[in-house]
Amino acid sequence: MNQEKSFFRTTLEIAVPVTLQSLLQSSFSVVDQIMTGQLGSTSIAAIGLAGKFASMYSVLVSAVATVAGIMIAQYVGGKDEREVSRSFFVNLKIAFLVGIFFTALCGLFPAAVMRLYTQDELTVAAAAGYLRIIAFSYLPIAVTVLFSTLFRCMEKAGLPLFASIVSAFVNTGLNYLLIFGKMGFPKMGIRGAAVATLISQIFGCVLLLIFFVWCKRKDEIRLTLIHKLSAQGRVQYIGILLPILTCEFFWSLGENVYSAVYGHIGTKSCAAMSLTAPVQGMFIGALSGIAQAAGILIGKSLGGGEQEEAYANSRKLIWYGLAGSLMLSAALWFASPFYVQLYRVESDVSALACQILYVFALIAPVKVLNMILGGGIIRSGGKTKYVMWIDLIGTWIFGVPLALLSAFVLKLPIPYVYAILSLEECVRLAISFVVFMQKKWMCHFTA
Repeated sequence: MNQEKSFFRTTLEIAVPVTLQSLLQSSFSVVDQIMTGQLGSTSIAAIGLAGKFASMYSVLVSAVATVAGIMIAQYVGGKDEREVSRSFFVNLKIAFLVGIFFTALCGLFPAAVMRLYTQDELTVAAAAGYLRIIAFSYLPIAVTVLFSTLFRCMEKAGLPLFASIVSAFVNTGLNYLLIFGKMGFPKMGIRGAAVATLISQIFGCVLLLIFFVWCKRKDEIRLTLIHKLSAQGRVQYIGILLPILTCEFFWSLGENVYSAVYGHIGTKSCAAMSLTAPVQGMFIGALSGIAQAAGILIGKSLGGGEQEEAYANSRKLIWYGLAGSLMLSAALWFASPFYVQLYRVESDVSALACQILYVFALIAPVKVLNMILGGGIIRSGGKTKYVMWIDLIGTWIFGVPLALLSAFVLKLPIPYVYAILSLEECVRLAISFVVFMQKKWMCHFTA
């Protein structure tokens, strides 16, 4: 019993700060959309579509951070400080290169990117202006994500949480000043929201760098600048990274196909879906800490050679996630009508958004279990190809064809389209449980 309480306490020590940080990150888009929602459906759709493309970058950087987390957690469990340093700096360098590419793409060709999502020129113009500005936040985001991963693996999850709290306050204050032109600031509309996001991300990044230097001076984190891999290390690294990059890129591409489907159904449908995005993000963020804790705790156990303990603790984490998601789904079902009233949009847009949230409340527990299994537990052993195939099958064999069929052949309203394509989550969960119970993902690797 004491051991179980200790595991639960350790899970909370990692999961709660990560959850709060995820909620604060999600609050960026919530605040943006609630404030710009006062400007009408075009502004909401523009931020939603620009955010969808920006999410491709976030997904790729998160994939690199996932690899870093897998490697760092296992090497911390094996008490190998040199490989912990190598794991961190190699992944930081790769995340930075990805950030440079996306910054150049979105900064130079924002309108061309946005025309992939919609043919409405007003929406394209608004979204392009927003995307061009937030493109400059990509490099700070890369640094923030990698340092947050390092701190969590070192059981210092409170530091990135504090940085996120500061960033959230900066973002909220600047949104109010720049979107509406308060206290002598220019009235910038959705471009003001983009500037606020950029500045707040820079604040968070700088704070984490300060925390890192502080921990180094106190000798609480010991890292050596090693940014090259041995021949064996490169093979091992590529074997972990490539499946995750493939998985996350094609999953994100699938999500962007869904956004394009919503956009072609109509601007109002697209706006309704955009209204729900912050709530969906906050819901998943509220339970993302369990997935992060799973990756770290199970990875450390595997790194220390404790496979049976890793499997038993994995089962506990699955039950924690299921219980939490069911409670949040019930709360969301009752709160949805009140949430959509926060936006100054047409009544039919509000009605569609509410219906979409009802669908999400039903499918959310399945999404959460997939996140914990695929995003945390199964990946912790480094066998990332399993997760790659699960996601590719779910998204491209089931999700995308169902979306195209329901939207363009059956011509169903957007809540039904969303419900049908969400069946892919059930397919993923079934496959994930089979993989989990076979235990082939439980691997311990060495340098």
